[in-house]
Amino acid sequence: MAKKQFKAESKRLLDLMINSIYTHKEIFLREIISNSSDAIDKLYYKRLSEESEGVNRDDYRIRIAVDENAKTLTISDNGIGMSKDEMETNLGTIAQSGSFKFKKENGQNGQDNASKDAAAEDVETDGGEGKMDIDIIGQFGVGFYSAFMVSKNIRVVSRAYGSDEAYVWESKGADGYTIEPGEREEAGTDVILTLKDDTEEENYSAYLKAYQIRELVKKYSDYIRYPIIMNVEKSREKAATEEEKAAEGYKPEYEQYFEDETLNSMVPIWKRSKSDISDEDYNDFYKKKFYDFTDPARVIHTNVEGVTTYNALLFIPGKAPYNYYTKEYEKGLQLYSSGVMIMEKCADLLPDYFSFVKGLVDSQDLSLNISREMLQHDRQLKAIASRLEKKIKAELLHMLENDREKYEEFFKNFGLQLKFGLYSGYGMNKDVLQDLILLYSSSEKKLATFKEYISRMKEDQKYIYYACGETVEKLDRQPQTELLKDKGYEIFYCTDEVDEFALRMLASIDGKEFKSVSDEDLGIEESEEEKKAAEKKNEDSKEMLEALKAALDGKVSEVKVSSRLKTHPVCFASGGGLSIEMEKVLNAMPAGEKVKAEKVLEINPEHPVFEALSDTFAEWKANGGTTDSKDFGKLGDYAGLLYNQALLIEGMPVEDPVEFSNQICKLMK
Repeated sequence: MAKKQFKAESKRLLDLMINSIYTHKEIFLREIISNSSDAIDKLYYKRLSEESEGVNRDDYRIRIAVDENAKTLTISDNGIGMSKDEMETNLGTIAQSGSFKFKKENGQNGQDNASKDAAAEDVETDGGEGKMDIDIIGQFGVGFYSAFMVSKNIRVVSRAYGSDEAYVWESKGADGYTIEPGEREEAGTDVILTLKDDTEEENYSAYLKAYQIRELVKKYSDYIRYPIIMNVEKSREKAATEEEKAAEGYKPEYEQYFEDETLNSMVPIWKRSKSDISDEDYNDFYKKKFYDFTDPARVIHTNVEGVTTYNALLFIPGKAPYNYYTKEYEKGLQLYSSGVMIMEKCADLLPDYFSFVKGLVDSQDLSLNISREMLQHDRQLKAIASRLEKKIKAELLHMLENDREKYEEFFKNFGLQLKFGLYSGYGMNKDVLQDLILLYSSSEKKLATFKEYISRMKEDQKYIYYACGETVEKLDRQPQTELLKDKGYEIFYCTDEVDEFALRMLASIDGKEFKSVSDEDLGIEESEEEKKAAEKKNEDSKEMLEALKAALDGKVSEVKVSSRLKTHPVCFASGGGLSIEMEKVLNAMPAGEKVKAEKVLEINPEHPVFEALSDTFAEWKANGGTTDSKDFGKLGDYAGLLYNQALLIEGMPVEDPVEFSNQICKLMK
């Protein structure tokens, strides 16, 4: 029979599809199996519509057969089959999809189905499949041609349901195809692929190995609803009598045999009714599917019907993966379309701050492009992502409110990511994340939420106070906290580098602003008497404070009498928008620009050191000392010591250890 050319399509188009559209050659098997599943679904649906007797899903199957000598891989089904005209239409015209036509005729086009009112609300159900649930997978009619990536010849033998005739479609690629009469005992289709010869770059023979086929079916087609069967070679011990086994030197002998094996699981756990699934079932599925040894901290199983219909099975891990906070970690959920895996990691379904979530989404409504490997960024995908975000947050809040110990364990693993979410979103994610954050409370001696802190605030307290440093123990001894503690104000102790950046982005919670204990102005109301006393102290010490500032030669923006210190002699306050803790973090970053916080040196007027300073200043001045002379003598040594002491309290390195050591020795003489 004369060879026919592909209708209205060029060799260049087929070459493009074979060589460019698909990322991985291995997906050809997924595409052919999906087509077989569609063919069975069509027949099953047709027989139900005709109210035929004895319609049973158990009668249908997909079979894979291998002939290593002939280098052929055959995928067969007992579905609806194709007539000669259908072969011409579906296989002779690239991008002509019989499945897409079937979906339109039967009102199953997920996006165009008029029964889905755009204003309708999604409804969560218990899950489970109904008898009339027909998920036609293929839409674009391109997947079949992916087989040319691995095949030098494709032969399709098909007999349409209700017909006595079978036909054979055959093609070696873009040069065209032939259709001629053939033979097949029952309705259905055989797709026979003759694989390409191996090259240095590609080992096509691997697709003839049972282990490889089993792996690909498990990866991509495990949840096709019909059994995928392959006759595989196995080994067993040969039968022996008890007498033979008891004989000296007996060694068991083994023989090879062939046996049909079902390669796929068929019914996915996420499509089963939630009431039929135990915690153990969920845990086992999670550990096997996502290669974890620890049970998940939480399981989120949701089945939604409405404008966007999908099933989702999500897991919050019990422990952070070893590479979670590295560049190597990839976020994303597995994405399925009617049980067929389309993407291993669909990053668009999760925001970065919930990147720790593992799991999958299965929807027949998503607009897939012709390769099924990439998604159009349409409203369905965005709607699913939005609902999942709300669902994850609700589950975390439920854990926080009802299982605090479990939530704190979760926060220990992934709280840092939530904080990064606050910072990296420039406050845009505030409404989602603020209720999920925990920080250590100075008064409660444990982790607390912002709401819990606010509920305990004093009547006269204006701000939510926080202190940043390396450890809770060090922060609890920080000089800047003395006044706040004395007034009974609670302080959040922040020990993660991102904490202050995140709080700055938050700015406020419920109208309460955040305030660092190192801020120059703590916003504490003073009595008139206290104000006058402080003003007098500063006025009386004005010359000395200016001399100390001059002695420090630009290292501080101001030296002042402190109103916050009680027992400590000195501390730093931050005078500008950049805090000292932020300076430490930013300067520790590789290849980052060095920054400098505006430091204010505060001295405790009630500490004995202040009296010693005053005496030294008076002596220096009496000896003709002026700020213009740049000779500060012992006063300069005192200034240097206090400055370095404040640095050490902040956990910062002394700028000149040798000079610091010499100053100590001078004063000890």
